[in-house]
Amino acid sequence: MAHDTRPPTCTFGCPVEAVLDIIGGKWKAVILYHLLDGTKRFNELRRLLPGVTQRMLTRQLRELENDGLVTRAVYPEVPPRVEYALSEMGRSLQPILASLQQWGVQNFDRIVAVRRQQAANS
Repeated sequence: MAHDTRPPTCTFGCPVEAVLDIIGGKWKAVILYHLLDGTKRFNELRRLLPGVTQRMLTRQLRELENDGLVTRAVYPEVPPRVEYALSEMGRSLQPILASLQQWGVQNFDRIVAVRRQQAANS
């Protein structure tokens, strides 16, 4: 009988599912991509992501922090200064994020054309 080596609390079917669970969604990968340039304050991230609401950005940052990809530093100033940065684990995503960006550049026109066609057919 084969021995199952997965932890008993593992809820993922495969490693790809685990990765997509922590970086999936509309904003997480984009947040991580912008943090590759270095530490950012909350409002800097908001300016870089004009389509995100304050509530959603807060939620996504909190989830990324809880999953160990982002660190949050609060400075005892008035008003308090909060900065976000990639953790070591978050920085290890750099080649993946760079590949996503490269793929997006190479296929941007096709992506836009498909979306326009979908909108026209709706």
